[in-house]
Amino acid sequence: MLQNWVSWTPASGCYALGYGVGLAAWMGMARRRKLATSGMAIVMMAGALGGLVGAHIAQWIVAGSDGKSVLGALAGGYLAAMVCKRSLGIRRPTGDLFAVALSAGEAVGRWGCYFAGCCYGKPTNEPWGIWGHGAMRHPTQIYLSAANAVILAILLWCDRKRPPENTLFFLQGALYCAARFAIEFFREGSVLALGLTAAQWACAAGFVFFAVKLQRLLAPARLIVATGGAQS
Repeated sequence: MLQNWVSWTPASGCYALGYGVGLAAWMGMARRRKLATSGMAIVMMAGALGGLVGAHIAQWIVAGSDGKSVLGALAGGYLAAMVCKRSLGIRRPTGDLFAVALSAGEAVGRWGCYFAGCCYGKPTNEPWGIWGHGAMRHPTQIYLSAANAVILAILLWCDRKRPPENTLFFLQGALYCAARFAIEFFREGSVLALGLTAAQWACAAGFVFFAVKLQRLLAPARLIVATGGAQS
């Protein structure tokens, strides 16, 4: 019977809803960019599969246990989509589609972490603390959900200005890494070096990567605006 294979709980329901919301966001952006083709559907599936594999591999490398790492999902999804695009001969950038999908999906999916009791915060006396693992703790799962919702709002606002393609992708990466770096100070985790966790070091490296990519992408557009447009 189906119930023997699938155990529906508030956590699993939120995870499933997160994937569904992410898929809907990806499809909505694909239609907006006139990229809703069969080839792009294959790229989407490759990115989703690569993200799942990357999430599990990163979790095993960092924590030595089963689970999912969002940072690993970002890396795995990016690499899988890039390889798939090249194999299909697709040259048009698709990062913006994944950017809104990731933010929308995690804004919902992080509630799964909340109900599952994982990714929990450090003990706190703040009035909004939640009980878990023997103490009142920072609800870092909710912090991450809220951060992703804000990032999604920023991306949608930015998209209205018709920026160069892949702007949303690099902007989302930089904003997520910055938010995750800050929220890690409130999460339980082992320090790796200089008072920072492995996730924070990964976020620092990721922020530099995405920020540099974003600056290089937008530099020509800023130059045109500064000079009053191209001269004929």
